[in-house]
Amino acid sequence: MKTIHLILALAFSSFMLAQEAYTESLSGIKTVQLQINTQVHVVSGSGNQLSITDGIQCDDCEEDESNSQYYYNDDGGEGTKEDERAKGLTPLYAGGTDNTGFGFMTERDGGVLKIKDLKSWTQRSGFTLTLPKGINLKLDTGNLGSAKIEGIDSELELSSNVGNLTLINVTGPITADSSTGTIEVIFDKVNQSSPISISTATGTIDVSLPTNTPANVELRSTMGSVYSNFDLEEPREDGMKVVGSNRNIEGQLNNGGVDIKLKSSTGNIYLRKKA
Repeated sequence: MKTIHLILALAFSSFMLAQEAYTESLSGIKTVQLQINTQVHVVSGSGNQLSITDGIQCDDCEEDESNSQYYYNDDGGEGTKEDERAKGLTPLYAGGTDNTGFGFMTERDGGVLKIKDLKSWTQRSGFTLTLPKGINLKLDTGNLGSAKIEGIDSELELSSNVGNLTLINVTGPITADSSTGTIEVIFDKVNQSSPISISTATGTIDVSLPTNTPANVELRSTMGSVYSNFDLEEPREDGMKVVGSNRNIEGQLNNGGVDIKLKSSTGNIYLRKKA
């Protein structure tokens, strides 16, 4: 059985590598708004266009076997990915009309490009999205989706339900929330223009900052623990006392700077110096 699964996985990977990418110009676009229910790997690219490639092109990304695509022959056996019965027909989706040929619907709204994944989580094993570094990204991974984002130095607004959010070599500003997923962020540097807010209900938060980052930090876990190897400086006294929960930990890094808030209801919080 393992051998059969390996052969199917290799065949599926070969099929994905053979796929051409969907591309679209981002002229006049400041923000890409993406709605999915699967895995996505977001990477930075050159030029002023986005590209979407079916399948996760990432050496160390987690594979979600539950999202594997299979079609079935009439006799109930596993068939090839191609559906012979669908030849000459156009796929129809409840969520909208595919205008990309890849199962996505795109729509321009002023400076925003909206992209919606029309396929269900059972029909897609994830995809890779390539964006210019400076394009803002608003991403909703739905109930089952997850995201890995690398090398994007613009504003990120992210949400997930059970999926993890992994951000590597980003700058922010960042607003990210998850119900049960882990949120891990490794900053290349920290943009000082807008606050950073990261929150989960039951998941873990793990944030790495360059040691010279100026910031005002607020760390809060209602039932979990908070860990850090930074020396948090107490804010200067101004005659006013802080009123709030004793689960709040507040302090400054490098004499203060941008506001960084990390909050979890039951999960642990880790604030560490970037290695």
